[in-house]
Amino acid sequence: MVSNNSKYAFVSLLSILIALCFCSCQKEKEMEIKVYETSENGNKLKEITQFSENNDIIKITINPEEKFQTITGFGGSFTEASAYLLNRLSKNNRKKILDAYFSENGANYSLTRTHIASCDFSLSNYTYAKVENDLLMEHFTIEDDKDDLIPMILEAKATSKEGFNIISSPWTCPPWMKDNKAYVGGKLLPEFNDAFALYFSKYLDAYKKEGIDIWGVTVINEPHGNGNNWESTHFSPEEMTLFVQNHLGPKLEKDGWKDVKIFGYDQNRAGLPEWVDAMYKNEETSKYFAGTAIHWYESTYDFFPDALQYAHKKAPNKYLIETEGCVDSEIPHWQDDAWYWKKEATDWGWDWASEKEKYLHPKYAPVNRYATDIIGCLNNWVDGWIDWNMVLDRQGGPNWFKNWCVAPVIVDPEKDEVYFTPLYYVMAHFSKFMRPGAVKIGCTISNDELMTTAVKNPDGSIAIAIFNPTDKELTIELNFNNQKKNSSISAKALQTVVIKP
Repeated sequence: MVSNNSKYAFVSLLSILIALCFCSCQKEKEMEIKVYETSENGNKLKEITQFSENNDIIKITINPEEKFQTITGFGGSFTEASAYLLNRLSKNNRKKILDAYFSENGANYSLTRTHIASCDFSLSNYTYAKVENDLLMEHFTIEDDKDDLIPMILEAKATSKEGFNIISSPWTCPPWMKDNKAYVGGKLLPEFNDAFALYFSKYLDAYKKEGIDIWGVTVINEPHGNGNNWESTHFSPEEMTLFVQNHLGPKLEKDGWKDVKIFGYDQNRAGLPEWVDAMYKNEETSKYFAGTAIHWYESTYDFFPDALQYAHKKAPNKYLIETEGCVDSEIPHWQDDAWYWKKEATDWGWDWASEKEKYLHPKYAPVNRYATDIIGCLNNWVDGWIDWNMVLDRQGGPNWFKNWCVAPVIVDPEKDEVYFTPLYYVMAHFSKFMRPGAVKIGCTISNDELMTTAVKNPDGSIAIAIFNPTDKELTIELNFNNQKKNSSISAKALQTVVIKP
């Protein structure tokens, strides 16, 4: 016969064993990571499973409790130049490029831009309001976009599983609305404020009828102008703010487009403070602005963190989106990956910047400029980053002004050949692994020669971008959730480390 004391002892022992088993089962599971690398030594978004170890250990610490901006997305721009080139390629190569940009297996772009009427990367100048003094836009037409641009956007939409947002920007208002009656330069005359606001509304409606919803608009591309080289319309910060406050905002709201985001500025970052001061001066001036759009052409290396921080603090609940950046004033190097990793590229400022600003425009490596700028932006409250042309030819066009630039994908339409430059893979590191709705989280690194940033995605995964511009292969010690995991990064490489949820 078993005594009651023995029964109690047995039950107690069993309870302890169950508790220990439960605690063991609840123990934090080991951190699982996947590592993808693009590097000078030839890796192209390659999954890395074998890591080297050396004495150069770089510590990266992730803190998901420290939260910053919500990510809107990453992507590139639909231009007439890109769309025209796609139409000259074989069906297989056209599909190959659109899949590479928009499919889940590709870069999975989530945020894009296009131009309202012509820009420098159009085949010619054109406006949607071709009849002068057509104040009611009775002759408004988007026929110029129907051969190339609209089909490209629609095919990209059909390719993308999750879809993407589009920001549209006019380079100029219709010339007859300006004081100089020209596509290039000049200012919008006050008597045409309402007509220009209606122009936006007509555009949104026309594109919707084609099956394309526009998520946001900027008031004008580069309101400071571009040296009177290609399409432009000049605005001061106060002029643009008043136009949005009294004309564009109320018109879009009245016509049922209140959900379309209006972005102010849309030019280089050094000018941000005076623009956000005007835009967000008070509740009345800021009411219709959803956010601020910025470009990167002020410098080949400086991403202007102070200006970005200032813009965020001025309007912490507004979007801050990079709407344009590219390797400008360069003819693309064809099938030459090595060039994109070398500090040989120059920009417009190499030749044309004033002497006091020359220091901002040294030679640079295109990969470095992209990786540094995107990471620098994310670490300073920018929530979206849009590349310029998705596709250009071997000349860096077509461009009616012959303003040659580089795109991540270069094509030779005569030979039906496609070249995915290293810049394509750099963009994919962010667009593919950092999804809309992700939250920028705390991320520190022990070596200031490298750059890093991290986000927590809606699915719970954490994506960490690491850029190593040095000539050394380095060991990475990843610290997260009281765990450590070692990996390595090649010399001159960009990595994305994904921590599984």
